[in-house]
Amino acid sequence: MIKKKYNISVEATLEVIGGKWKCVILCHLTHGKKRTSELKKLMPGITQKMLTQQLRELESDGIINRIIYNQVPPKVEYELSEYGTSLESILNLLCNWGEQHIIKEYGDKFAVLEDNILNK
Repeated sequence: MIKKKYNISVEATLEVIGGKWKCVILCHLTHGKKRTSELKKLMPGITQKMLTQQLRELESDGIINRIIYNQVPPKVEYELSEYGTSLESILNLLCNWGEQHIIKEYGDKFAVLEDNILNK
């Protein structure tokens, strides 16, 4: 097995949670389990294909758990894994920084933030 080399440790972090959607997914999951359809409603700009891909990658990296309920019709939920909950402080810092940036750039955060549970 070839060991990967990083120039700086933040590269390892971004390899797991980088990209446009993974942090958004994780922020929503900090508020509890979500079904795919719930996540899609909370993130209307993401395609179903991209959401599925990002969820699979996060699950593969051990950041989230996929819970399958044995029922008809099938029910699947996603939640942060124990390992994934270790990212909560990082996610909160990113949200706080983003809020301050929005205020700096636009003055009123509510002028540019969508009305959803994460922005209360």
